[in-house]
Amino acid sequence: MAGLLLLCLLWSLDSLWPDLFPHPAGSPVPRRQMIFGSEAASYLLLAIVTGMFAWARAAQWPRGRQLWASAAVGLGLFAVPAVLVSFSNTRVSATTRVAVFSLVPVFAVVLEPHLSADTRQRGMSGLLGALAAVAGTLCIFPLQLPGSVGAAVALAALVFAAACAAVANCVVVRQARACQARTIAPLAAIAGAAAAVGLAIASVFTERAAFRWDALPPELGRAAAELPGLLLLFWLMRRMTAARMTTRFVLAPLLAVLIGIALEQPSIELRVWVGLLLVAAGAAWLLFAPEEEPDADSASLRL
Repeated sequence: MAGLLLLCLLWSLDSLWPDLFPHPAGSPVPRRQMIFGSEAASYLLLAIVTGMFAWARAAQWPRGRQLWASAAVGLGLFAVPAVLVSFSNTRVSATTRVAVFSLVPVFAVVLEPHLSADTRQRGMSGLLGALAAVAGTLCIFPLQLPGSVGAAVALAALVFAAACAAVANCVVVRQARACQARTIAPLAAIAGAAAAVGLAIASVFTERAAFRWDALPPELGRAAAELPGLLLLFWLMRRMTAARMTTRFVLAPLLAVLIGIALEQPSIELRVWVGLLLVAAGAAWLLFAPEEEPDADSASLRL
């Protein structure tokens, strides 16, 4: 659990960084103008580092369906959500995006029994814990209902992105646990390469005008700073269930809010305190509650 909390802390700090430093020193292009290219650099570095590690360990690389599944993990976990979030940026508020992605644990609890090789599941109690975390997130980050067709489409795209992230989490956990080797570096390398290619293509079509060669060194430095978090993410995939892994989508915003409160010391409404308590309680239940054995009906639905 310490590793997951560390990952959430890194995520929360990363989410606060653009607001604190929107135009980092030494970078000629603000990160908001090169989102896809910046993220592609992070996943490319992940692919290079994990690929070299796998080659040094003479690890067995996925083939056939496993190869395509590993690439789909990179797209579903990183590239597709990033593209859909960018599409919704001008139509949906930041608080609404956080609220929608709090649904990822809900999707994971529902889908994990059908997509995971683990015979245990969270059951109704796990679903209630995930819904409690969603309710708490809505108290902290109110959901703004769409006022136009474009905003409604953007909101639907965000829900689809959250579902993609949940499915990819379930698939990667299943693949990680099925690995015969002692390392999942090949899986991480393929997923990182697929995400880098997908985001690079998106960058070519949407950010070509903002690209500058002198922006590469600062971006590579930022990618190196994000690499430990990505490595930790894949390390945890082999040691936790998908439902537990997806609690990072509610714990990271929780930590970001707590850090913001500690730094700015604003007056906090009762609604926010209730939300913080619900998120913490729901996440704690998902993380520490005992797992259940599936009944015969649910077992018959497994893929």
